[in-house]
Amino acid sequence: MRMLNLSLRTLAILLLASACLSAQNFSIILGRPTDRSITAAVNFIRPAEYYLEYGTLSGMYSMQTPATAIKAGESIKTDITGLTSNTRYVYRLRYRDNGSSTFEASPEYSFRTQRARGESFTFLVEADEHLYDKKGIPAMYKIAIENMKKDSADFMLSLGDTFGDDHTPTTTTSQDMDELHRDYLQYLGSICHSVPFFFCLGNHEGETGYYLKQNAPNNIAVWGTIWRKYYYPNPFPNGFYTGNMTREPNGIDYPENYYAFEWGDALFVVLDVYRDCDVNEKPQNWDWTLGETQYRFLRNALEKSNAKYKFVFAHHTRGQGRGGVVTAKGAEWGGYNNKGTYEFDKFRPGWGLPIHQLMVNNGVNIFFQGHDHLYAKEELDGLVYQETPMPSDSTYEIGVLANADAYTDVTMRGTGHLRVKVSDAGVVVDFVRAYMPKDTVGGANTNGSVGYSYTVKQRPVSVDDEAPAGETVIAPNPARESLNILAPTTSSVDVTISNVLGQIVLRSSATSIDVSTLPHGLYDVVATIDGAPTRQTILIGGR
Repeated sequence: MRMLNLSLRTLAILLLASACLSAQNFSIILGRPTDRSITAAVNFIRPAEYYLEYGTLSGMYSMQTPATAIKAGESIKTDITGLTSNTRYVYRLRYRDNGSSTFEASPEYSFRTQRARGESFTFLVEADEHLYDKKGIPAMYKIAIENMKKDSADFMLSLGDTFGDDHTPTTTTSQDMDELHRDYLQYLGSICHSVPFFFCLGNHEGETGYYLKQNAPNNIAVWGTIWRKYYYPNPFPNGFYTGNMTREPNGIDYPENYYAFEWGDALFVVLDVYRDCDVNEKPQNWDWTLGETQYRFLRNALEKSNAKYKFVFAHHTRGQGRGGVVTAKGAEWGGYNNKGTYEFDKFRPGWGLPIHQLMVNNGVNIFFQGHDHLYAKEELDGLVYQETPMPSDSTYEIGVLANADAYTDVTMRGTGHLRVKVSDAGVVVDFVRAYMPKDTVGGANTNGSVGYSYTVKQRPVSVDDEAPAGETVIAPNPARESLNILAPTTSSVDVTISNVLGQIVLRSSATSIDVSTLPHGLYDVVATIDGAPTRQTILIGGR
């Protein structure tokens, strides 16, 4: 019975792909843009020969890649190299079917190489398409993609639960995983020929450490990794990108699962919150981990970058659970157990800081996550926790009904994507709504409208000896012996230090406070200078 169902499913996907590509028998997924190169993953549904021609002026293609033969259903990665940084390129695909003497031409597409510091640009964030389990509706997703096309973005990031499917981990086959990844070519191929695609793994991709250990290499984690890499080029360490340097067995090589890069004035760090979790299918609390290697990678990326803005992406804090800042306070992410006791050094000896505090200390502006299927925005210690809405929910309320109570600030129903505009003046994050045509009749809703928008500015990193002009800084962080209040004026000072339960444990009117007797842990410090409060979470007794 399973073979019959699989055969029908395969036939349906191929027929749908053929129908969607009736005007063209190929798809192009751009990935790994750098200052000098970009990778195009080219897929054909019929045997063909192709090459890419490109240049910097529309309609003029002075360079080309070698001609390559491609089989039906095959995906081949073609690198375009020798490019100039901070430059817009145009290109088109030239191809001919087997037996034809004439090369046809695709429409003209485009891409950009790495932006220079000071250059404004836009990027997109989407998450949780869920087409594989019918939570997501293809027609709705297509509308969201059409909206994304209008944003003139340099690239897009998808935060997982895209390809799936881990619901049947012991019976899902390699062929199933192939089909699930190939199915998205018809959607992503309509935008990613000109908007490079970056992927962040979700829980339903099944690429967890636990599944990697089950009957290797015959498991969904191995198959999922191989087929993801086959169709969608993600970054690996190459001089432009840093990331996972482990070469995995069973045909995987670099898993291309976490990475960092700079673009314009921004640092981008994409995390994999699943691959190092191997204790069970759904690790909780301290069982969940980035793993020390990935943690050190994150710390190194944040500390060594002097980018004006810093963004971190993951499918979810700690991989499981619901919410943003609520989950950010616990276990490896926040350092506390579920009873409010700080235990980071006990469970992660020698690491130093919980992930949240590491991001705060290094000036991260926004942590983007998915998983909860709604628009939600929160803030903790000046760091924005941004939940990404589904782009494929035709009911507009799957996430709000199920998960809104896990958030503490802005929550909104609706379907769509995030549009992020980075400029010298700040970072503007727009929630761009998507609506089915029937739901816009009579002007009730407007497809492409902005449901919520906010701006963030550059955040200071932790300092020990001086405050930026006009600002109050509480330092150092971590604090071992004393805590200093650095401010433009200190004519009136009131400092309160509270524990995780909200109890005030110390109050002072001094600008240098002895904290050596306080128990080791995180504290909420409020310094009110001349009536103006500044709040910061401080690790006391840290290394």
